[in-house]
Amino acid sequence: MQRRTFIVSTVVATALGATAATAEHSDTGFIVKAGQSRFGETTRLGGISPNDIKISMKDTEEKLSVFEYIGNEKGGPPLHIHPNQDEIFYVIEGDYLFEVDGEKHRLTAGETIFLPRKVPHSFAQLTNKGKMVFFFQPSGQMEDFFRKAGSFPGEPCPQEGAKLFADHDLKVVGPPLAFKQ
Repeated sequence: MQRRTFIVSTVVATALGATAATAEHSDTGFIVKAGQSRFGETTRLGGISPNDIKISMKDTEEKLSVFEYIGNEKGGPPLHIHPNQDEIFYVIEGDYLFEVDGEKHRLTAGETIFLPRKVPHSFAQLTNKGKMVFFFQPSGQMEDFFRKAGSFPGEPCPQEGAKLFADHDLKVVGPPLAFKQ
């Protein structure tokens, strides 16, 4: 019986080790199922809105990160700048208001917006439910930013939020977008 336990334990440990090694860099394609994150992480912004890593910086030598956001409440982040990342949003569901360098744009399902680095931008979800896929190129510290943001039980106070942004190479330059409830 001990020998069998040892063999089963060795097989399980080897399989887990192979999975962990694969998670560090992808030399082949992979699938991330609906409702899942690349590494099985659960990140909920504001405590209620899933923000899942779909393609990790670990897969792309830090050149790209892709996230899926399912918004369960109206609103969005403060006006901010990414000094080193371009950002792209593709709206799947809901209505969003984006501000890019002082110009406002309303986006709905099927529309895409490009937000270049060093340009102040923000967005607000206008509907009760929304869904977007968004990209950072290069990845920078965005995966860790969202992990930390997801550790707050709700929205952080403005001082905590500004510190979170600054700690991850982002700069808050204004309040969240105002919109009609």
